[in-house]
Amino acid sequence: MNFDADQRERYLERLASEPFDVLVVGGGITGAGVALDAAGRGLRTALVERGDFAAGTSSRSSKLVHGGLRYLQQKEFRLVYEALAERQRLLRLAPHLVKPLPFLIPIFAAGVAGQTKARAYARGIGMALWMYDMTGGARIGKLHRRLSRREALELMPDLDGRKLAAGFLYYDARVDDARLTLSVVKTAASLGAVTANRVEATGLLRSGGLVQGAVLTDRLTGREFETHAAVVINAAGVWADELRAFDEGANPRSIRPAKGVHITLPAGRPALDIAAVLSVPGDRRSVFVIPWGDRIYVGTTDTDYDGPLDDPQCTAADIDYLLGALNAWVTKPVGRHEVLGAWAGLRPLVGGSGTLAAVPAGKAGRTADLSRRHSVRVAPSGLVTIVGGKLTTYRAMAEDTVDEAVRVMRLQGSGGGSGRRGADRRGGRVPDSRSGSTPLFGAEGYEELTEDGAAERLGVAPDVLAHLAGRFGGHARTVAAMVRDRPELGERLVPGLPYLKAEAVYAVRYEMALTLEDVLSRRTRALLLDAAASAGAAASVAGLMSAELGWSDEERSRQVDAFLALVERQRRAADPAEDAVEARLLAPPVPGADA
Repeated sequence: MNFDADQRERYLERLASEPFDVLVVGGGITGAGVALDAAGRGLRTALVERGDFAAGTSSRSSKLVHGGLRYLQQKEFRLVYEALAERQRLLRLAPHLVKPLPFLIPIFAAGVAGQTKARAYARGIGMALWMYDMTGGARIGKLHRRLSRREALELMPDLDGRKLAAGFLYYDARVDDARLTLSVVKTAASLGAVTANRVEATGLLRSGGLVQGAVLTDRLTGREFETHAAVVINAAGVWADELRAFDEGANPRSIRPAKGVHITLPAGRPALDIAAVLSVPGDRRSVFVIPWGDRIYVGTTDTDYDGPLDDPQCTAADIDYLLGALNAWVTKPVGRHEVLGAWAGLRPLVGGSGTLAAVPAGKAGRTADLSRRHSVRVAPSGLVTIVGGKLTTYRAMAEDTVDEAVRVMRLQGSGGGSGRRGADRRGGRVPDSRSGSTPLFGAEGYEELTEDGAAERLGVAPDVLAHLAGRFGGHARTVAAMVRDRPELGERLVPGLPYLKAEAVYAVRYEMALTLEDVLSRRTRALLLDAAASAGAAASVAGLMSAELGWSDEERSRQVDAFLALVERQRRAADPAEDAVEARLLAPPVPGADA
């Protein structure tokens, strides 16, 4: 399936010349899921994204497919149940991308008072984990269990044994969020959806007071054109209010952005065999410590954000917070100089002053306390807006959203306009959602690549095939064939990271990668895993892309300069000198104070 710059041009021509039933604005995981759900029902579907697919929040999450254990404490039982059901679907529909992940929850105590508090805390965690298992966590095939102090230390040897009392082991799942989003986009495209990145909605089309399409601008050329659709779905995430402003005449400010930051550390810093959940002293929150190949990442923060939506940054204070949370419980403190990469994303939480929802009573102070449930709003104009939610529940969110879009089409079908045209074309009832049983792009043929002898048949090393299969599923065969045809493409794309040069070529030919950042930040995750190494490899990666995209020398230099500027912005934001934050780790808490 070609999915390159030429295919994008063909999609643009269709956007300018064909009517659609559904036009989705926003190419993050939510918009991608909506496009897949709509296309799967036989609706003429288009999706546009003003940046790159998953360029915002959907490439900057904690990369977990989970129910959200902490949401049980907030009595969000329905959300947890739904998330765990969706987790199970994703394990089945995207086995190449979604993998089970065991977690350790250490229980800390020190002194008599600390031990008493730790016992109460352990009882609470134990009850929560039983509820988690019964709510749907057990579907993964394993129940949680209590661990002794020795067993917990075996899983995470760097924990401070003087503070450690016991632990719990439970299971969730992980995913590369950007690759999941891209796989959903490509699945939608395989079902007939028109999907184009770097196309911005710069206005809405109206007829008789109803939204009937959008004015679109190709951000690569500046070309402007109109796309007509029975229903426009606003899936722009933290930018959703900007699209609503076109409809309502003013920004409704219904979104309360919350910034979440993660940092990347070298292997063994700290030493651990599985993921861990560590409480943050004095903050009623926890952070994840998760192995990722030969790296480890720690996150996340959860703070109000009022800066530019396009460029949230990891600051020195964010790094201090995460290192402080980690170093409070380990014997070998991790220093700022060991941070290899970082990423900051914005959660589009429902809780602003607009009409989508109100801030829960008594919870206005902390974004961590705002619900992660989603909200679907239909404006009087017919504009459908979906906000809130979480990565894990994207499919259920999409199903709810398309259900509303179909209802809008039926209502408008009795009054004329493009809605009636769409309804008449189908001549009957729109099918129910099929996304819960539609395998994602790459799932087909994946299992065969895990069999003995598969690597030898494809002519690559077993560890290389395991890496490729875990990213491309059955389409790893195409990447392996590139390496066979051009052995130099089997070299590492970025020194010290597992990505191959062939993956950059594949990204251009089959994943609509158009910029250097697309490849180094989202098609691979090199920038997140090692920013300095990625900067060092920028020129060579640009050379690979240039040969595919026909860049001039000037354009290739511009791409490298833009990427290096991005790396430098991130470095400066995290530099304590830039933020006037003293370069020190947070002082550890009083032993047992937050057990």
